[in-house]
Amino acid sequence: MNQKVNVLLSFLFFFMSFPLWAQNDVDDEALEPLTWQETLIQDNIVISEWFDGVAEGLDLFLVGKKISKRKNETHVILANSSFVQEAENLKNTTSINANIRLPNVEEYWQLKFTSYDESQERRGVQNGYLRNTPRQRNYGTTIGFFRKLGNVRTSFQPRIDLGDPLKVSHSLGFESVADMKTYEINPKLEFFSNPDQGGGVYMALNFHRSLTQIFSFTLINNGNYLEKSHLFSVTNGFSFGQWVSNRSSLAYNWLFFSNNQSPYHLDGYSLSVVWSQTLYKRILDYQVIPHLDFIKDDSFRGRVGLTFNLNLNF
Repeated sequence: MNQKVNVLLSFLFFFMSFPLWAQNDVDDEALEPLTWQETLIQDNIVISEWFDGVAEGLDLFLVGKKISKRKNETHVILANSSFVQEAENLKNTTSINANIRLPNVEEYWQLKFTSYDESQERRGVQNGYLRNTPRQRNYGTTIGFFRKLGNVRTSFQPRIDLGDPLKVSHSLGFESVADMKTYEINPKLEFFSNPDQGGGVYMALNFHRSLTQIFSFTLINNGNYLEKSHLFSVTNGFSFGQWVSNRSSLAYNWLFFSNNQSPYHLDGYSLSVVWSQTLYKRILDYQVIPHLDFIKDDSFRGRVGLTFNLNLNF
């Protein structure tokens, strides 16, 4: 009898121990060191889910119940830019852009927290094609209202600058894209005001055409008027785009800068090549921009520069 009990206990011990052995094997595999790419992706997922959870909690707190099935598209961008230019020291700046979406509160309402004025950044005439100076540090919160009126995208974005004292600025913008079969026209119009620069108007009329499946051409025409300083600055130029792969592209830019300060004149021009690559989709991307600048204040002497942008998305 004791022998049978011992055999039974041995079988029970075996079957109870088997899952532990299997778990140990799994744990041994799990303990294998992760590559830095796998660690980056896992950490990005965890942080992104945390941001989504915070936004969803705020959304449900304001509304009281879930009334929308749309996916929460909250995202945060951490951007770092480094600038090197002839006869100048290295400059580096880090900025954050938190776009908080609350689908249950309002479909077209967006809340953003940024370390720079996004609207002013967008109005920087050459910033979309060549940025060679750091962003101005300016923490603030923007509440954006967006509505599409026919083919025109309309936005109204008041912003509170979190400084001492608090400042409030406003932006009312209109944008559309007209498909002309062989090319596209992208008109933009924005009325803005802020305590430092007063009122102003930003306008753009850009033309884009696909030449082949690889190459494209963009004609750039942007202008910005500041009422307080009576400064009207304009950027005209060309950009040739080259598709390299699904994650890589090149752009060859030639930009001319003019303004109306005593009197209207050419203030400078710049040649640049932009290499853009996405290392991990919706996670990590970068840009390398070598450029050659000819500025009037420097007697149009060519100055070589290099800009490196790195963006981490959550």
